[in-house]
Amino acid sequence: MQVNLLEFWPRILEATQETLIMVLVSLVLATLIGLPLGIALVVTREDGLMENNFVFKMINAVVNTFRSIPFIILLVAILPFTRLIIGTTIGTVAAIVPLVLFSGPYIARLVESSLLDVNQGVIEAAQSMGATNWQIIYRVFLPESLSTIVLNLTIASIGLVGASAMAGFVGGGGLGDLAISYGYQRFETDIMIATVVLLVVIVQVFQAIGNRLSKRLKRL
Repeated sequence: MQVNLLEFWPRILEATQETLIMVLVSLVLATLIGLPLGIALVVTREDGLMENNFVFKMINAVVNTFRSIPFIILLVAILPFTRLIIGTTIGTVAAIVPLVLFSGPYIARLVESSLLDVNQGVIEAAQSMGATNWQIIYRVFLPESLSTIVLNLTIASIGLVGASAMAGFVGGGGLGDLAISYGYQRFETDIMIATVVLLVVIVQVFQAIGNRLSKRLKRL
């Protein structure tokens, strides 16, 4: 039995809202993890502000390990952990757990890349004026790289949109779940097309917002 797309539209809008919640909440939580990890990777590396080879290698290994696991495998592998934290492995909230673990290390690498692009001369100037390491991090590193970090977080958010769609394979909710349940399993082509179009629109909106915000933050 074919589903009437117009009558099904409220369910599509609900799935869109679920996707946005998954992406935005996961982005915030992953940034809270990835930002300090990215900073630590920069300041503890060789010739860094707080050079510490042991700490750098530990963080580097953890980040590389999580980044090497495909999301769909990570999603299934941590189902017991997700159930322990959330109480269930199905639904929008449950999908946030693997999304955060997947994107946190990725954001750490993006932040690391942004901070490494900061002009070394600016850092040396701050040091010559007696700035402490923490002052250099918060008053030099972060302000100087903020525009690039915003662009990189935009990239991460777009990656989360794709990952949230994959979460539909295990009942994660959102547009991915809708596309699989109706578009794939029930051959509802109209619904599949509608979900794809909405995902494209979401990506375009995120990219436009990120580009504009980054441009406004860019230091002349």
